[in-house]
Amino acid sequence: MRTLTKALALGAGLTLSLSLAACGADSGSAPTESMAPSESMDSMAPSESMDSMEPTDSMSPSESMDSMAPMASTGMFEGVGGKMVTGTVELSGSKLILKDFASDEAPDLHVYLTNGSTEADVEAGMELGKVRYDQAMQEFALDEMQAGMYNTVVIHCDKAKTVYGAASLS
Repeated sequence: MRTLTKALALGAGLTLSLSLAACGADSGSAPTESMAPSESMDSMAPSESMDSMEPTDSMSPSESMDSMAPMASTGMFEGVGGKMVTGTVELSGSKLILKDFASDEAPDLHVYLTNGSTEADVEAGMELGKVRYDQAMQEFALDEMQAGMYNTVVIHCDKAKTVYGAASLS
């Protein structure tokens, strides 16, 4: 049991170190100290445990992960050009989520991240996948770095080249 506890603590420490190293220290805060692999849990005195360790100036894993997560953007769909699209959209982390979604039926509906709701905006935008007009909850994976470049989510019929609805993100 003690070996399992040490292994879990070492894994958590390494995960935090790797997460912080991957994000860099460009946020203006002082770099945090992490435990080097050679300073693993094995180097702790037998009576020490994670519970008895003194707090440090660094953030806990949950605090650091929460502060690194981008703020969620949300919007409410409105139909365009007499088409019906309803529901909300949430762009959070590495996914886009449609909630309470419904739209007019179309043969080839897709969701796009764009900077407006025109055909030109759709062509310049990023397509995330096919949308089911009658499925209330849908999720789409996205690249966080690219997602931050857009301010609108568009429901588009690719076959008819028609915007069905859009939601401005805020």
